[in-house]
Amino acid sequence: MMAYIHWDVAPNIIPGFELFRWYGLSWLIGAFAGYRIMINIYQREEIDAGKLEDLVTYIMVGAIVGARFGHILFYEPLHYWHNPIEILPFRLEPTFQFTGLAGLASHGGILGALVALYRFNRKYQLGYLWLLDRLTIAGTALGGFIRLGNLINSEIIGTPTNLPWAFVFTSVDSIPRHPAQLYEAICYFIISLLLFLVWKNRKLQQNQGFLFGMGMVLIFLQRFLMEFLKENQVSFEENLSLNMGQWLSIPLILLGLLMIFRSTRKNKNHSAKSIQPPSK
Repeated sequence: MMAYIHWDVAPNIIPGFELFRWYGLSWLIGAFAGYRIMINIYQREEIDAGKLEDLVTYIMVGAIVGARFGHILFYEPLHYWHNPIEILPFRLEPTFQFTGLAGLASHGGILGALVALYRFNRKYQLGYLWLLDRLTIAGTALGGFIRLGNLINSEIIGTPTNLPWAFVFTSVDSIPRHPAQLYEAICYFIISLLLFLVWKNRKLQQNQGFLFGMGMVLIFLQRFLMEFLKENQVSFEENLSLNMGQWLSIPLILLGLLMIFRSTRKNKNHSAKSIQPPSK
């Protein structure tokens, strides 16, 4: 008989105390890791990091709000239309219950972070694409920690499998499944490291928007492929040729390709101009 990994971790850190949850702690650890990455980048580029705390606050708020409303709009609009109070981290019926932000969509989180970054840049004028490239490195690391939070919560579970590393999420059922959350977390960490190594290439740093484009392609390509190993999150996806996560990933992959093309072409044009002989 195969010895699978039986996963039975309570979502709250302190038994009986609902306010402190592993998922929230994962967000905090991920945000701190992203902050340290940005500090490292600022120091290496000899840039004043005085506004970095404000930047983190803008991005975190934008990402959480965007992810929450992304889930509501993309996955369960009718449910929240009839139960608007559940947009908040609690429900009132049948009794009061603290739920946390149960339902966050990464696609909405990306859009929320982009809007927040736009607002931040309008205030501080640091360069939208310059910030976006570097935040993609930090944000991808955060994504890895969020997926570890999903693993602890036994949510976004994988499809059944007989592989020896299959997880049995005992709070869900007794079926061995792909630990899709763990797969995605590993992918996020690898992509973040890869983006950091590319950033260290000084020539590529001149291609503003390149790192963001590369990040979008890699993140949402793996997300598209990983969806084949995950159970659908809502029932209406059963009737779709691709699930909602895959449909939402396609335009972001295309956006990434556009940004890569735009940044490399712009840099080539700039280089061509710079080697033109001076006019007589």
